[in-house]
Amino acid sequence: MDITLEQPARARLITADELEVPVPATLRYDSGDPLAVQIDFPPEVSLEGEGVTWTFARALLADGLEGPAGSGDVHIWPCGRARTVLEFHSPYGMALLQFDTAALGRFLVRTYAVVGAGCEDLGEAVDRGLDALFDEV
Repeated sequence: MDITLEQPARARLITADELEVPVPATLRYDSGDPLAVQIDFPPEVSLEGEGVTWTFARALLADGLEGPAGSGDVHIWPCGRARTVLEFHSPYGMALLQFDTAALGRFLVRTYAVVGAGCEDLGEAVDRGLDALFDEV
């Protein structure tokens, strides 16, 4: 049986004018996809008026809480002791958000309580990924 964790989080969108705009978000982890975490943003904060979900490696979140991490579409790094920056890149542009480091850390600890680091069932995750890939072909 898969277990799903959800945790509300407050983010601050950093604008081009260096203003901080509060943005609600939900951190999510599903034991059926044990290597990934997700961050959901509601429709009212997206350019398209639809909810947005970013999925990336749980290990990337862990690494980003300790120091700069990531390449490609998601980059994460500490910003002082209290905040962590998540930078998301898409074809539409880039979003820079700050989260409370303690909240991200608590979420990460909760995910490890469900599926410990290094205890992920990779066979099942690979099978699901292949099924999803071939369903689209």
